[in-house]
Amino acid sequence: MNIKIFLIFNYFYYFGGSIIKDIAFLGPEGTFTHEVASKISNDLLACDSINHVMDAVISGKCSKGVVPIENSIEGSVNIILDLLVHSYDLMIEKEIIYPINHNLLAPKGVELKDITDVFSHPQALAQCHNYLIEHNIKPHQTLSTAIASKKINNFKNSASIGTLKSAKIYGLNVVEKNIQDVDNNETRFVVISNHDSRPSSNDKTSIVFSLYDDKPGGLYEILSIFANNHINLSKIESRPSKQGLGKYIFFIDMYGHRKNEKISEILNEVRNNTSFFKILGSYPVFES
Repeated sequence: MNIKIFLIFNYFYYFGGSIIKDIAFLGPEGTFTHEVASKISNDLLACDSINHVMDAVISGKCSKGVVPIENSIEGSVNIILDLLVHSYDLMIEKEIIYPINHNLLAPKGVELKDITDVFSHPQALAQCHNYLIEHNIKPHQTLSTAIASKKINNFKNSASIGTLKSAKIYGLNVVEKNIQDVDNNETRFVVISNHDSRPSSNDKTSIVFSLYDDKPGGLYEILSIFANNHINLSKIESRPSKQGLGKYIFFIDMYGHRKNEKISEILNEVRNNTSFFKILGSYPVFES
C-alpha cells in the first residue's frame, strides 16, 4: 500500500476524519484559559467542560490541554486535582503563572446602577466577593467566564465577570475594570498531555499519595523523607480520598525531576511507605 494512502487511512480510522488540534482549553473563546492557551499555540480547540478538555487529550483529538489548577486567592481548583488522581492518567508537562484581572461586563447601555445580577465561573465570583456585596449584586454560577459573557445579552439588568478579550468578542461594554478583591491575583495553569517534560536545570515534580490506615505519625514519616534528603517542598495539600470520612490523599509539589537519580530514590521510598502513590508529572519551574 502506498505510504501516503496508508497514513490517510489510519488518520480516518482512528480519528474519524476530524482535524487534530494542538491544544484543548476550557471554552468558549474569551476565558482566561483561552488567553493562556493562545500564548502557546494558535491551533486551539474550545471545550465546554474540564472533562472534555481531558477527554480530547486522552482520545488523541488534541496533543495537549490547558487547565487552571491553583489560584493565589482561592487556592486549588479541586476538580482538576480530583480528575488527575481518580479519572485520567495524564501528566503535567508545563506550568504557567498568569495574572488574573476581572472585569464587570454588560450589554451596551447597561450601567453599574442598573445591574442586579452577575454571572460567571465560581472562582471568578469568589475572587470578586467583596465587590459584589458592596454593590448589592447577586452572583450566579456558570461553567466558564466566557459562557457568561456569551449569554449575558439574554438577561435584563445583568452583567458578567470576564476578560477584556471576551468583552471584545461578544460585543459587551466594560462597566468597570479590575474588580477582584485582591490586586495580586494570579492563577497557576498547567499543560497536560500523555507525558511530562524532560529534565531541565530547574524542575518540579508533583505527586499524590495516601497513608496506610491507623498508623500514628504516618504523614510525619513521609515528610521526613524529603527533609532528611534536603528536598524543598513548594506545596502540600490534603483532599478527601472519596473512600470515607477521615480518609485523605495528599498532594505535594517538590523541587527536582523524577528522572534524577536522587529524586527517583526518594519517590521509590515514598511509594514503598504509602498505600496509594501516583506521579502527576515533572516539569520546568515557571519563570516569568
